[in-house]
Amino acid sequence: MKPVSRWAQALPLLAVLGSVIALGLGTSLAKQLFPQVGALGTTALRVGFSALLLLLIWRPWRWSLRPGDGGAVLRYGVALGFMNLLFYQSLQTIPFGIAVAIEFSGPLAVAMFGSRRWLDLLWLALAIGGLALLLPWGHDVSTLDPVGVAYALAAAACWASYIVFGKRLSHLHAGHSVALGLGVAALSVLPFGILHAGSALLDPAVLLWGLMIAAISSALPISLEMVALKRLSAGAFGIMTSLEPAVAAFLGWIVLHEQLTTGQWLAIVCVMAAAAGSSLTQAPAMHRGPADEIVQ
Repeated sequence: MKPVSRWAQALPLLAVLGSVIALGLGTSLAKQLFPQVGALGTTALRVGFSALLLLLIWRPWRWSLRPGDGGAVLRYGVALGFMNLLFYQSLQTIPFGIAVAIEFSGPLAVAMFGSRRWLDLLWLALAIGGLALLLPWGHDVSTLDPVGVAYALAAAACWASYIVFGKRLSHLHAGHSVALGLGVAALSVLPFGILHAGSALLDPAVLLWGLMIAAISSALPISLEMVALKRLSAGAFGIMTSLEPAVAAFLGWIVLHEQLTTGQWLAIVCVMAAAAGSSLTQAPAMHRGPADEIVQ
């Protein structure tokens, strides 16, 4: 058997890391559109262009759907659309890294709900501890905007729903389900963006910025993750994607100049440890594929 080179071993890990960075960078750039078209308009542009790109890439009309798939795609797409909408709403008032950490409670809840092992209580405790450090309790209410936190928690609930609905489409090709789901998601959020931003969405500079964001935060991450998934175990893949909150916090600091306290960094580490541990010990429940790289 031909020995595997170090480059071949490192390639899938680098691909996942590149995907996580691209996703975070795309969201960081998207937040800079808020002054022009708001969070709702930015969501409409990001999801709308992402849908167009993936519809062109995958051409889902080439495949047929089974009876009942239409309703499943509809639920999957609506959950995806509102997950993005609520997440972008949260970014108006709370830092990017913290929003991602709170949103991670969605897939963690799905993983824990299906768990029957005592070890998973450790990951649950870490996740709860991290969220407890982030949520604005009592006298700490001034540290994080409660409305922004509520939006992030609602986005987490939508992410959990998206995972549940997505499993019902697991018999479809990933490109098929993602393209159709994003199409439904775009139709779900476009009215909100149009009502909020109106003709500002048609500004050529805004449209170009929106297309760039969609390419960086959807097409590129999905392509990189498809490379990685062919070579990585589900556990290793989950551990790598658990870096998202830290990468988001770092990019929020570099690109958006968002400063976090020591306690908030500790909370992010707790959530990351819970996500990595859950993924490693319960991969089927926590596993994420290319379809999930359209969250932020």
